[in-house]
Amino acid sequence: MSAAVLAAALAGGTVACGSSDGPAAMSDTAAHAASPAADDPHAADAKRAALAAYAGYLSASRRAEQRGDPTSPELRRYLADPLLTQVRVMVREVHAHGATRIGTMRSNPEVTTVSLADDPATVVIQDCLDATGYRLVYRRNSAPVPGSTGGRHLVTATATRYPDGRWLISDGAAYQDQPC
Repeated sequence: MSAAVLAAALAGGTVACGSSDGPAAMSDTAAHAASPAADDPHAADAKRAALAAYAGYLSASRRAEQRGDPTSPELRRYLADPLLTQVRVMVREVHAHGATRIGTMRSNPEVTTVSLADDPATVVIQDCLDATGYRLVYRRNSAPVPGSTGGRHLVTATATRYPDGRWLISDGAAYQDQPC
């Protein structure tokens, strides 16, 4: 059970999201083509809000997991279903098995797609999540949980704009078969 932010299998010790064998990482050219035009202030605002929600999601998930609190109100500030439920289940399972995560997870997200014309509007984020320094350990003795080593792998997340104007991370996938 590892999840780097996006699925109880988010490779190597992060937080929660769906795991997948999905598409290969976008090339630099494809990512650049999918990015919003620099002169579009709405797209730039959407990118900033989505990246802030993603950073908040990673941080809130780590804190909820370290406290063993799947009902942390902070999770609702950055997450929406179905990812919210997946993260809560993962936090509950880690805590129920007497484990917690320690260390540091590194993130370097980039926006690959901004779709403001969609209803609801979405922003897709791609990240090379580095969980090599983020370990799943038993709370009672800090011994590593077998099979829970961290790594570096591709992660994607979808931020969705809700009717109240908030951007929340609603979906995510970890591609453990795609190291980065």
